[in-house]
Amino acid sequence: MLRLLGRRNAYNVRKVLWLLDELGLEFAQEDWGRGHRDTKVPEFLALNPLGTVPVLVDGEAVLRESHVILRYLATRQGAEALYPTALLPRVQVEQWLDWVAYELTQPMRGAYLGGELGLEPWNNPWFVAQGRAEYGAKMAVLDAALARGGPFLAGADFTLADIPAGFVVHRWFSMQEVQRTPLPALAAYYERLSARPAFLRHIRNGLP
Repeated sequence: MLRLLGRRNAYNVRKVLWLLDELGLEFAQEDWGRGHRDTKVPEFLALNPLGTVPVLVDGEAVLRESHVILRYLATRQGAEALYPTALLPRVQVEQWLDWVAYELTQPMRGAYLGGELGLEPWNNPWFVAQGRAEYGAKMAVLDAALARGGPFLAGADFTLADIPAGFVVHRWFSMQEVQRTPLPALAAYYERLSARPAFLRHIRNGLP
């Protein structure tokens, strides 16, 4: 059986939980990370020398990095609709996976970890303000992309692209300390994702 190591309320773990649910896969989940088992112990570092979550164990395969795990699971299950094998449809998905990883990590650290949770070292006022401004700008980019195309990020159908993006959209609408301008296409997308039971179970489930 698949093993997923990482606390259920962790950002990167929740993305994997969402996909596992969408795929209907059985797995065992173990709480590691903040407030749970220490990821710096030798047992965990033997699986992931970076000491980060999530880690997926599938027999001999041991994987880290949430977007790698998403790609692996979709490919493993032959989920063509979620992660096409044809080159052009696949790169439409890939570009959004990479965009979230590269463009939203720092803004979320400032806006959420610093601004919402007040965690050091991200709670520096300049870093918080910068994170909030950048986050809002990225959400406007998503809104414009959805207004031009859609109803999902890679086109007419829900794909792997919508999992990382869907989470950052959820967090944007969940944060209390940010000022939001109306983004109608983004708001409609959020509600569209909320029609998916797995999204409600793992993302829009009362946690930001």
